[in-house]
Amino acid sequence: MTDDHPPAQPAPQPPPPPAPHPSPPPFEPPTPPPPSKKAPPPTPGQLQNVLEEIIADIEQARSVPLSSNVLVSREEMLRKLYRFREELPEELRAARWMVRERETFVARTNEKAKELLDKARERSREMVSDSYIVREAVEEANRLTRRAEGEARRTRLEAEDAAERTLAEAETVLGEL
Repeated sequence: MTDDHPPAQPAPQPPPPPAPHPSPPPFEPPTPPPPSKKAPPPTPGQLQNVLEEIIADIEQARSVPLSSNVLVSREEMLRKLYRFREELPEELRAARWMVRERETFVARTNEKAKELLDKARERSREMVSDSYIVREAVEEANRLTRRAEGEARRTRLEAEDAAERTLAEAETVLGEL
């Protein structure tokens, strides 16, 4: 006799009770991204942005019940940390370059300021010297003027005396005639 009924299936088994704390799968870090040919140099602050993203991810992560721990995506967090590690040397190199450029600029500016101060001091000395020379020249001119006026007065008085003598002699001669 043939049986048209399918064979009997075993009774379903109830699912096993859940474990009190599921253990995480073993840690297998994702492989870092292959090094790119030559990424453009990072802009200053790019690492700061990556760090801000990590902080924001941790702040916004869901809390694990009954603990202060949070759940974050391991792969996403490791990707960001690898990116941070990869860009760190470039950003440090860029920062060192900026510091050197700043130091060069400050040195050039200080040198120009020193040159301007030296020129200003020299010009000041010249002006003081010029004013000293002018003052001496004015004093000498005043002395010469006083001496010339004195000689002119003496010469005029001598001329007046000579004219009076000549006039007196002429009067005497005319009085005898």
